[in-house]
Amino acid sequence: MPMDCNIMNIHFAYCWVLFLLILIPILAFVYYRFLYPKYYTHFKISNLHTVEGHSLRGLAKMYLLPLLRYLSIAFLIIALARPQKIDTEQEIKGEGIDIMLVMDLSSSMLAKDFKPDRLEASKKVAADFVDKRDFDRIGLVAFSGEAYTSCPLTTDYRILHDFLSHIQCGILEDGTAIGMGLATAVNRIKENESESKVIVLLTDGMNNAGYYDPIDAANMAKTLGIKIYTIGVGTMGEALAPIRRNFNGEYQFGLVPVEIDEQLLVKMSDMTGGKYYRATNNERLQEIYDEIDKLEKTEFQITYIDIKTEIFHQFLKWAFILLMFEMILKYTVLKSLP
Repeated sequence: MPMDCNIMNIHFAYCWVLFLLILIPILAFVYYRFLYPKYYTHFKISNLHTVEGHSLRGLAKMYLLPLLRYLSIAFLIIALARPQKIDTEQEIKGEGIDIMLVMDLSSSMLAKDFKPDRLEASKKVAADFVDKRDFDRIGLVAFSGEAYTSCPLTTDYRILHDFLSHIQCGILEDGTAIGMGLATAVNRIKENESESKVIVLLTDGMNNAGYYDPIDAANMAKTLGIKIYTIGVGTMGEALAPIRRNFNGEYQFGLVPVEIDEQLLVKMSDMTGGKYYRATNNERLQEIYDEIDKLEKTEFQITYIDIKTEIFHQFLKWAFILLMFEMILKYTVLKSLP
């Protein structure tokens, strides 16, 4: 009855044929134990001067020629087992979620109530969040006093990681234009045909810049079926944060009150079916992104397809090459006198 098996990424249609490989050590034992002494006579000589250069030839006859023959037999047996190379393809049925990460780059994001600061902690947790997604398109919008798209929606998470690692405070006019950041993300995500669209907006302040009202932007998101999750980052009370910037570009730090417009963020989330979160430390921020990751999961049906390519001819080729090599050596370089 035919058997089949897989060894690494090679499939054997007739696996039982491989058991014939056991015959090779048996043939070797019979050859060296019974046949070789019969056809090759041993005799003693007083010194080796007369046979210098011939001893290696004898060793070649004894070991090399049989080795080539047994290898050719082994390749022939493997070929008879019908080896096939397996290439696996995935057929994925389902649709990913479009997610825009909207991150605050105002100078207050350098506050030290998170380690090492709010911005770096937010970037790290956002990067971990991206790594947990499989088939979603994810983009990045950065804002402070103005907003821009740092990375459009993409499934190339390596590029997204690169953009995420390079955003920093000070590259835009300072301020907190929440409405501008949200509107930019909505404009970026609205054109896609995905059924599920999500915006995760992270900020640590009050809307005090920009010409787009945050509620208007949230209304636009609601109309387009875009869900908004908002995250307020900052400890309760006061935090060590930038209070001014020196002529050389360095920030001076001092204790300042933590002011987050939580009422606005809650309203924006509630309008669109999302949720507002408050993060007061690194651990809580990680928990928030983990919760959003669980809430926004898409089910996929993955079918694995094995494509088999016949490769028995390669083993036949090597069996023939080794057999021919043995014959050439036997009747030329290692030829025996009758």
